Amino acid sequence: MAEQEFKHMVRITRKDVDGNKTTVTALTEIKGVGKAFARAICKVIDIDQDMQIGYIDDESVEKIEAVLENPQEFGIPEWLLNRRIDYVTGETTHLIESDLNMTLRDDLNRMKMVRSYKGKRHEVGLPVRGQRTKSTFRHGSSVGVSRSRNP
Repeated sequence: MAEQEFKHMVRITRKDVDGNKTTVTALTEIKGVGKAFARAICKVIDIDQDMQIGYIDDESVEKIEAVLENPQEFGIPEWLLNRRIDYVTGETTHLIESDLNMTLRDDLNRMKMVRSYKGKRHEVGLPVRGQRTKSTFRHGSSVGVSRSRNP
C-alpha cells in the first residue's frame, strides 16, 4: 500500500477516528458501537479487521456509514442492535452518537416523570439495579461516622 493514500484521521458518521488504529478498534470509538458490532460490520462489508483504518478507501467508509444507518438491511442480527423494541415506536434500531444520547436522556426523563422506582433512584443519584449501598456509592468528603465526645 502506498504511503500517500494513508489518512491520519477518517471521518465516519460525524466522528473523527484515528487512522493508525485497526478497523475494529477505530469503529469502537464511535459511541454506540462495541467490539462485537464492529466485527459484524467488518464481516458484512468484507474488510480486514486488523488493517489500519487509514488505508480504507472512501467507498468502504461510505459502506460503513450505510451499515451504521440501517444494519438490518445488511444482515446484522437483531440481538446485536442496541435499541430493541423501542418504547414509543416498537421498532428495533441501532442508535449512535447524539441520537443515542438524546434517546437515553428521554428514557430517563420519562422514568422520572412517571415516578418509577428506577426514575426515583436516578433523581437521587443512587444505584438503580439493586447494588448494596453500605460501602459503595458514597459521595461527599466524610470518611466515617463522627461521634460526640461527651459520653
